[in-house]
Amino acid sequence: MSIIGWIILGLLAGAIAKFLLPGRDPGGILGTTLIGVAGAFIGGWISARWLDHPISKDFFDGATWAAAIGGSLVLLIAYRLLFGNSRD
Repeated sequence: MSIIGWIILGLLAGAIAKFLLPGRDPGGILGTTLIGVAGAFIGGWISARWLDHPISKDFFDGATWAAAIGGSLVLLIAYRLLFGNSRD
């Protein structure tokens, strides 16, 4: 999968993470999508490095999607913990 594929996967993973974790985000929709892209890269890296699941060349691989969504959720939770009250 190319870098553009990972960016698209990250945008979709960010939207899914936002759906699974509703609420008000400090960064809005732009921040959430950027967190989704970063989460896809980090989730894929963790999956390949420590979970012994190599990155698939297929865009529709379930493990790749799970890693991207999981990475997005972790980053979104961390972002809310660090900057959650900045928009009150």
